[in-house]
Order: sequence, then structure tokens, then C-alpha cells
Amino acid sequence: MTETVVSTPDTAPTTAVPSGGDGTDRLPTPSRPRGGGDGRLRALDGLRLVAALMVAAYHYGGRGGDVATAWGTSPREQFPTLSGLFAYGCLGVQVFFVISGFVICRSGWGRPLRSFFASRAARLFPAYWVAVVLVTAVFALPMVAYATVSPSDALLNLTMLQQPLGADRVLGVCWTLWAELRFYALFALCVVLPGATRQRVVLFCAVWTLAAALAQASGEPFLGVLLMPEYAPFFIGGIGLYLVHRDRRDVLAWGIVAVGWAIGQHYAVAGLWHAPDPHAFSQRSSLGIVAVVTLGFAAVAAIATGRPTWANWRWLTTAGALTYPFYLVHEHLGWVVIGFLHRRVGLPSSVTIAGTVASMLVLAWLVNRYVERWATPQLRGALAP
Repeated sequence: MTETVVSTPDTAPTTAVPSGGDGTDRLPTPSRPRGGGDGRLRALDGLRLVAALMVAAYHYGGRGGDVATAWGTSPREQFPTLSGLFAYGCLGVQVFFVISGFVICRSGWGRPLRSFFASRAARLFPAYWVAVVLVTAVFALPMVAYATVSPSDALLNLTMLQQPLGADRVLGVCWTLWAELRFYALFALCVVLPGATRQRVVLFCAVWTLAAALAQASGEPFLGVLLMPEYAPFFIGGIGLYLVHRDRRDVLAWGIVAVGWAIGQHYAVAGLWHAPDPHAFSQRSSLGIVAVVTLGFAAVAAIATGRPTWANWRWLTTAGALTYPFYLVHEHLGWVVIGFLHRRVGLPSSVTIAGTVASMLVLAWLVNRYVERWATPQLRGALAP
């Protein structure tokens, strides 16, 4: 979630339109920005925050596990009516991945590889490092009931490679960042390095779709890790929607989106639906899962085609800036806040969850204001002077 951007799955200004190397791949530039007057898609910033709040609802009231320790009882008892809806919030991650496909294709178009790498690293790491340090420090406090990771694993977590190396994770949500990193690497090597053109992006989407299906069929673990069959359709669908943003009449781009949606909903249902089981917390229906995935694709498609012209409030830019740090800190630190507000202070469940979300948004604002605003440009400048 980065430009994206759940603990377990049960989790730029408009660029100039360059021509292809032969001058044949120039697409028509939109006659006016589809978003803010400065070219920023503010509605996309708002959708990021909506997706992050979906994930927060899942973590606070739509699942069991450690959050039940924070509440003192199962969230199902705290929210007997809403917990069933909160269980669908984990699909906010899939919405993040669609947004990420759109944004990464947009930001990587016409950009050299070094600049692309610098922009991604500078966007990802400053807030991430702060979140890792904060969660490690808070969980090490004697009054906090949650176990922290070993010092060695905490240090490894700073690289964002803890998952493939088999170390304990400080942040539950970091599994999604590992998926993002693999997507960035594939896109950088196959599109940004040779130079983005429409033909090259279309070919990338087609080859990745087929290769991911073959990886799934083969059952080869390495291919599964590399090609991410269960998440690739969402990234690919987002890339297709960026092509639609460049040219609404691009039938092939719409086809990429449709295939991404069809495969994506299949994996979402396969991963998140199960037969009714009294011992399972979530009872998501397959139709409900398909509906949420469809709404996510539809929301990004509406933004890509400039439909929500009314969603141009400047505060949405601030909302978008808070989304990534909020996403990083909300889960584990949210447990601590929930336990304090509900079990120690005695606030009702509804007030507790609202207060927890508000406190995490304030913390996200502090991270954005005092870390990201200065560290991101500094790191970007150091990596791509």
C-alpha cells in the first residue's frame, strides 16, 4: 500500500506521454486532468483511505486472534451485527493492489530505472522504518501483553525481506509489502528498464497473466513466489485501468481489466470463502466476496475514466498521504489502544473502535508530517542525485 498499499490473507502528477522508440506508440493525452486541477487524482487518494479503513475494520472487529485479547472477548461478541460485515474488510488489500497497478504504471511511464527505484524506495522505507521501531518498542514495554520479536529479527525486518527469509514479522501487514516489492521488481525489469510503451505494457500484462496461471498449474513453489498467481490479477487489472485512463477507447486495455477481474475474484473466493463452520470466525459468502472485488475494480475504473468529477476536495490529498503510515501502524498498535480504551477505561465497543481509528490517524499524521515530508525527498535525492 504504498501508493497502495491485514496481517494474513484470512490482508504523482500526470506524466507526459512519451512516444515509443519508433514514434508509433504515442497515445492521446487527456484534454484535461481527470482529478485535481494540478493533475492529481484526488479521488484515488480517497479510495486509498477507504481501503485502509476496510482493513482496519477487519483487524479490529472482523477476525479472531490477538485482537480478541485486546477486547477481552471475541470481536463477534463486541459487534454481533457488524462483525460479519467487518470480515469482508480484508479485501481492502485486493483494492490496494488494483490501485498499486494503476499508480505504478502511471509513475513508471517515461521514467528511467534509477529514478523509478529511488521513488519507490523513498516512498516505502521512511514510514516503514518508523513503524517497525515503534511497534518493537511498544511491544517491549512490560505492561503490553503481546510478544515482541527477537532483536535479530527486528533488525532484519528493517530490510523488508523478513518474510522470504523466514524471520518473525514485526508488522503483520508487511506480507502485502513483500507482494508489492515483487510487483515493482517485475515491472521495473520488464517495462521501466526497456522503456514503457503501450505495446510493452500490454505484452507484460499478457505474459504475466499466462505465466502466473502456469505457475499455479505447475505447483512449483519458486514460480509461485515469483509470479504471485493469487495477487497478479489485481496488479494487472490496475495496469489495464491506467491504459484506460490514457485512452478510454482502448478495447484491449478493457480486456486486460476484465481478465484481471475474472481471475482475481476467483482467487479471492478460493482464499477467503469456506463452508459454514461454527468454529470459524468469518462466514463470508462467495457472492459477497465477488461483490466487494467488483466494487473495488469499478471504483478505480470510475476514477480512471474521470467519472467522479465531484470528488475533487483538496483534503483527499491529505487523506492519501496518511493512508500508508496508518496502514503500517494501525494493527498492532491498535490492539494496545483497544485494550486501554475498552478494558482499562471502560469505553463502549463503538466508542473504542472510533477512538482507536482516530488515534491511529493522528499517529499517521505525525509520521507523515515529521518523518515522510523530509525523509522521503532526502532519500530520493540520495538515491537518484
